Amino acid sequence: MFCFRACGRPQPFPQPLRIAQPRDGHSPPGPLTFSLWDYGVFGLMLLVSTGIGLFHGLSKGGQKTSEDFFTGGRRMAAVPVGLSLSASFMSAIQVLGVPAEAYRYGSKFLWMCLGQLLNTLLTAHLFLPVFYRLGLTSTYEYLERRFSRRVRLCGTVQYIAATVLYTGIVIYAPALILNQVTGLDIWASLLSTGAICTFYTTIGGMKAVIWTDVFQVFVMLSGFIAVIIRGLLLAGGPARVLAIAANGSRVNFGDFNPDPRSRYTFWSFVLGGTLLWLSMYGVNQAQVQRYVACRSEREARIALLVNQVGLFCIVSSAVACGLVMFALYKDCDPLLAGYISAPDQYMPYLVLDIFQTSPGVPGLFLACAYSGTLSTASTSINAMAAVTVEDLVKPRMPALSPRRLTLVSKGLCEWGRVPAHGRAALS
Repeated sequence: MFCFRACGRPQPFPQPLRIAQPRDGHSPPGPLTFSLWDYGVFGLMLLVSTGIGLFHGLSKGGQKTSEDFFTGGRRMAAVPVGLSLSASFMSAIQVLGVPAEAYRYGSKFLWMCLGQLLNTLLTAHLFLPVFYRLGLTSTYEYLERRFSRRVRLCGTVQYIAATVLYTGIVIYAPALILNQVTGLDIWASLLSTGAICTFYTTIGGMKAVIWTDVFQVFVMLSGFIAVIIRGLLLAGGPARVLAIAANGSRVNFGDFNPDPRSRYTFWSFVLGGTLLWLSMYGVNQAQVQRYVACRSEREARIALLVNQVGLFCIVSSAVACGLVMFALYKDCDPLLAGYISAPDQYMPYLVLDIFQTSPGVPGLFLACAYSGTLSTASTSINAMAAVTVEDLVKPRMPALSPRRLTLVSKGLCEWGRVPAHGRAALS
């Protein structure tokens, strides 16, 4: 159990922070907002993502078959596929949530990486060979081969329903959080990111999804690294941050408590996490569809290992942000001080707080958060279209020409944003 003082006077920093004010007798600081420079950086990220989609949609005549559209013709290299797997795992929910969890519960969150490694090894040797050698596009085709068509249809329908619900949350949650902290208009963020994401996914297919994910991985890492560097400078360096974190019980890798009621322990991350991520990487359509897009089974295995490296870099950077945040706010927790209203607002508040005099840098973090949203949403939209075509359209319309089937695939991608955005709007 951890205890924060509502708002004591923090230790002196090289530069004053807004939080360095006692709560008693003073009102909280005014709202922190993004500048035009910040919106410009965010817009540049959206523009580059759109450009990547256009390039892959128009180069070499575009996609001539549904296989080109959904699997890149099964000619993708390992490194971009691996980075794409990493990007879509880290949605904006994780980008905003992992630093906050590390701030509140410590660095034991890094045990997640061991669970991810075990998941990677199991997926590479148990699930990947089956799906790759069968040459499947939809994972639910396996259910028909193993059981019956009825089982396949049940799996397809539940996947589409679950993906619509999840994608809606992925799109809506960061928009709500950033609106509450910065006043960023919810509908503007929903419509702009949704329209651009659907556009490049529809135009460029799987190749666009993968290469925009690669770009967005580096945007995410850049956002985290900027926060870490600035935070370390304000807190007095890495040694001081680690000392403060250790004194505050935030360097806590030794929690081997077997009690299942504990929030986070070694066992919940490694054992529970392995099983959870195995359901995502082993059989989930969005992940399987990308590693079967590799040009060989060996490349697909390498892609899973690249994914592991990418996840380690992203998760460790997010945890480092949480420890830096603790070093800065240990004597004046923004939540208890009333400056924010929920734990998931810690990270955007920190960014606007420490970069008040650095126009454009908060926009980099905004791009970082929405890169997670775009990568997850584009992957989900493409995967929903793939299972719809493979499991529902092809069996009923076997005479469709490759060109028409490709047009149907693109139309389903465009339609896919409607239920997802409807779910977000209902939130």
